[in-house]
Amino acid sequence: MTQRPQLELQNEKFARNIVGARGDKGINAYLGIVVSEMDAVRCVASFDVTDELVTPIGNMHGGCLSVLVDHVLGVIMYPVMPPGYWAATTEFKINLLAPVDRGTCTATAEVISMSRRLAIVRVDVENEGRLVAVAQGTCTIVAPKGAS
Repeated sequence: MTQRPQLELQNEKFARNIVGARGDKGINAYLGIVVSEMDAVRCVASFDVTDELVTPIGNMHGGCLSVLVDHVLGVIMYPVMPPGYWAATTEFKINLLAPVDRGTCTATAEVISMSRRLAIVRVDVENEGRLVAVAQGTCTIVAPKGAS
């Protein structure tokens, strides 16, 4: 079993405020992504597959899953960074494993490594009780100007 890094919750207010909240703008708001769980190394977020997200072929575009992955890659960093720091997804690789046409897509992200400047995050995405995507990404951690 892989041992997760020992990270401290440094921005509890962010974690508390994001759980259960739906954004009011941006692609995460359009998809209706809502974070349901958040701690120092794990984040769970979901969105419902709506008719407008399903293509004429009958499946949701994989880009919707990519948005979910990108969202949790960044969001998971905020509780473990000091207030004022910010994170940006630098890169991620996603494997789309199965088509999605209904239900809820749920991403579970875990920090697997973190330094002062970079973090590696793994994300599993499930739909209707099956794994539909796996991803791994790198987040750049940026200190506020003047921070040491």
